[in-house]
Amino acid sequence: MALSCLRNKAVRPLLDTFHEIETPEGVEFRLRVAGPVARGLAWGVDFLIRASIYVVMSIVLSLMGKFGMGLLLILLFVVEWLYPVLFEVYRHGATPGKRSLGICVVHDDGTPVGWSASLLRNLLRFVDFLPFLYGFGLASMLIRADNKRLGDLAAGTRVVYREHVRQICATSDAQAMPPKISLQLDEQRAVIDFAGRLSQLSDERARELAAIIAPLAARPRGNAIASLAGVANWLLGKPG
Repeated sequence: MALSCLRNKAVRPLLDTFHEIETPEGVEFRLRVAGPVARGLAWGVDFLIRASIYVVMSIVLSLMGKFGMGLLLILLFVVEWLYPVLFEVYRHGATPGKRSLGICVVHDDGTPVGWSASLLRNLLRFVDFLPFLYGFGLASMLIRADNKRLGDLAAGTRVVYREHVRQICATSDAQAMPPKISLQLDEQRAVIDFAGRLSQLSDERARELAAIIAPLAARPRGNAIASLAGVANWLLGKPG
């Protein structure tokens, strides 16, 4: 796509289900936010798993009399509150239910969720549950464009779809270099997509596309393909 076309292209408004993040390197990317339906189904899967654990524990500990019943109550409390936290922290933000729906919990900046945020968002589940069946939590998700429940608001987290990120590889010998001009988001994507598809292009097609995007290169008089690959490496934060 020519530079002039990229500059004049109208920017499509973001959908409410997308959250845009800009990295310190100036690269922007989007997170697709999960809605109430996907989150509700994930909760249902996790509830069935926890219920199965509770049934097994009840059968085993019931054989131990009153001591077993007391131990059961303690274990029920531990499992109910630590089940989501442990999975979110150690399994990349996803409980089994969330993983089955392809969603996970992350910080607002897209980084993996940590202990403090996971504990806070899950401890506030009792507030989201009020007055019954997650009434407050559902209301919060329905009225907010980012589909956050109250626990997410307090913890600075959000539930998003796990995108299968395609590994982008530019030429191995291309030195990372900044572009000669400030690039808009669509222009950054054009350069990165070009570099990522080099292995799939013929030499003639690669030269043809490189000539079109050449105004974005830092060294327009040199090897256009290598220049664009270097700019792509710089945008991806690779060392120079």
